Amino acid sequence: MAYLYLLFFVVALAVWVYALFDVIGSDADAVRLLPKPAWAVIVLLLPKLGALAWFALGRPHRARVPGPVRPPSPFPEYDHPNRARGATPEDDEEFLRRCRERAEEQRRRAREQAERREQDGPEETRG
Repeated sequence: MAYLYLLFFVVALAVWVYALFDVIGSDADAVRLLPKPAWAVIVLLLPKLGALAWFALGRPHRARVPGPVRPPSPFPEYDHPNRARGATPEDDEEFLRRCRERAEEQRRRAREQAERREQDGPEETRG
């Protein structure tokens, strides 16, 4: 039972310290409901209740930071939602046409690389 009390104490202390640093580090203009010094006093004097009140009522709303910007995809047809089905038959035909063109391009490159390897192969064995 003593371990449970110790765990509760450590968690409460961590929340209180985090709330206190959060009050101190917050922008004074963004703090809600009360002025920033009042929140600091409340969190200092009422550790558990003050910290909970800060998180519920006083903490400024945080703006969402967008994630990392990725380079554009080499296959833009995969980037749109509902890509598994075309919205219209024309869209589906366009997608299939681009897939066929890309597959043909890949086959052409593979043939060219195979031909180059065949041409370069005998020269390497001679040298």
